[in-house]
Amino acid sequence: MKISQMLQNAARPYPSLEIVPPLKGVTKTQLLDSIRPFMEFNPPFVNVTTHRDEFEFIPRQDGSFRRALVRKRVSETAVCAAIQNEFKIEVVPHIICGGASRDIIESKLHDFQFLGVENLLALRGDCITGEKRFVPDPDGYTYASQLVEAIEAFSKTRGYDFCVGVGAYPEKHFEAPNLETDIENLKKKVDAGADYIVTQMFFDNKVFYEFCDKCLAAGITVPIIPGLKPLSSARQISLLPEAFSIDIPLELSSEMEANKDNKEACYQIGKRWCSEQCRDLLAHGCKTVHFYTMGKADNIVDILRENF
Repeated sequence: MKISQMLQNAARPYPSLEIVPPLKGVTKTQLLDSIRPFMEFNPPFVNVTTHRDEFEFIPRQDGSFRRALVRKRVSETAVCAAIQNEFKIEVVPHIICGGASRDIIESKLHDFQFLGVENLLALRGDCITGEKRFVPDPDGYTYASQLVEAIEAFSKTRGYDFCVGVGAYPEKHFEAPNLETDIENLKKKVDAGADYIVTQMFFDNKVFYEFCDKCLAAGITVPIIPGLKPLSSARQISLLPEAFSIDIPLELSSEMEANKDNKEACYQIGKRWCSEQCRDLLAHGCKTVHFYTMGKADNIVDILRENF
């Protein structure tokens, strides 16, 4: 079932999840066992991230170097197939512009069609190590809006209608000069054919509500799914803002800092804050709340148990 249909037909709110494909060497059983605790809450879909291939330069005996492809993780396609087969739920593979030519992207779309995948999340993707700014593949796409257009064109050609989601940043993408410009770019993705939006994590619900209001004022009417992640350590109050260009409210950061030497206290503080965010979002009518699991289950399972 398409996510747009799930959102329209939902009789009550439900959680959704994002997982990261495991590093090579992890077995399928280990992967599925890490996801299994979430199934108690009947999530109708699971997002599966994708990661760009990287390269290492390996020295030769003559002093020159050869470039070697490095794939550290199991592919998102393989992970999607395993989840579909085991849990009989919808999977949402991420498909990105970064590091992929048009032909590679079309090949992936064929694979997803073959698997019966109905939903995709179309993203530009992040820079790789050593890049200060995003560099597209010479024969690829520069913007997520172009990727959405390509998926729409594929769907029309193949007679297979993908439901396409896109990402958004309630606190703006770090490359955007301001939030208004970022929302204009988001509208380009929606106008290109996106069916729904999933946000980056945030820690202040007021920011999310104001963002939704601004999107509506800009003519964006597709559903916007809020994304949450519980803090689990004091280090994350500096690591997450650096990695994702997000703000952490003073009340939360101060409490984490005051308990930085008590790992369990920080874990519980982060879990409580995220649970309160989830409860408030549901009270404001959100039909689903999306959780970034980062491969960890315990704290999110507790949050789901409290709210769903």
